[in-house]
Amino acid sequence: MDVDRSVALELRTLRNMLKRQVDGFINQKYADQLTGMHGWALKYFVDNRDKEIFQRDFENEFSIRRSTASKILQLMEKNNLITRQAVPYDARLKRIMLTPKAIEFHETIIGKYVELEHELKKGLSREELDTFFAVLDKIKNNLE
Repeated sequence: MDVDRSVALELRTLRNMLKRQVDGFINQKYADQLTGMHGWALKYFVDNRDKEIFQRDFENEFSIRRSTASKILQLMEKNNLITRQAVPYDARLKRIMLTPKAIEFHETIIGKYVELEHELKKGLSREELDTFFAVLDKIKNNLE
């Protein structure tokens, strides 16, 4: 075990590799209509269709700042992937709703994410995955 390896550098390298994989597929398939982050966002919104999702939920889920979330959601709205609808009980809140176009995109993208997830887990035992996720959780808690 190499204790001199930088956790931050390794996580950044892994993030960059994942981003290239996702962005490569999405750019090839959807050109300028969708980014890799939009793909992850679509998955989150589809997985939570039965709930009211607001910008703050999106920010919390992806640990991003309000300004970043706002930019992502504005572009998704511009590309007709989401709409933001007022809720009757609080005029300040806007519920994020998927459009039919977003559902269509999601159906195509989800297959690619399943392939990627399978590729990432290839050769790893259940115990190794449990350890990996436990370590990731500890690192995230250290940063909070």
